Amino acid sequence: MESGHMNRVKRPWGYYTVINRGKGYKVKLVEVLPKESLSLQRHSYRSEHWVLVEGRAKISNNKKILYLKPNESTYIPIRSIHRLANVGKKILKIIEVQCGKKLVETDIERFKDSYGRA
Repeated sequence: MESGHMNRVKRPWGYYTVINRGKGYKVKLVEVLPKESLSLQRHSYRSEHWVLVEGRAKISNNKKILYLKPNESTYIPIRSIHRLANVGKKILKIIEVQCGKKLVETDIERFKDSYGRA
């Protein structure tokens, strides 16, 4: 892991914490508040692997809709239009593994967003 301490970053939908990072990968804990969702978005430089650890998720991945419960996972390819939503009454937690040549928060193209960021 790079030097520094883990920081929990607040977002309108919840929080994320970078757990580890290295050349070509980054690992996050993503926590989504009940009934909230991330933007409908895509990335140009990274893919993402999501493993659900707590809660219930609705995932849009291109035209496919998927519901996950703990210990289930999905893969989001580069340039896939996707969204993560918490459909439960408790906080949703996923481990997100990003892989790619650019792993920055600015690699987000938003299409729809409940918080006015699209």
